Amino acid sequence: MVLIRDLAQQALSLGYLSLEAENQLRRMLTTTKYDLEDLNAFMNLQLAAMSGLVKQESRELKQFEIFGETASETACW
Repeated sequence: MVLIRDLAQQALSLGYLSLEAENQLRRMLTTTKYDLEDLNAFMNLQLAAMSGLVKQESRELKQFEIFGETASETACW
């Protein structure tokens, strides 16, 4: 069984949180019981993401969508 702390540590080590791992974390936080170590690991991951030490695939996809729409709108003119 994968623990929240395992996913958080993997993202911290890689400097990247995949969309799949982010969704898995979300599911685990809402459906499973976790201990203080898992909560602390998740909070550390959040801090790292907020400070830019960990990039989130979900945010990269949103940026791509925004810039992609802007580029396609510009191309139509």
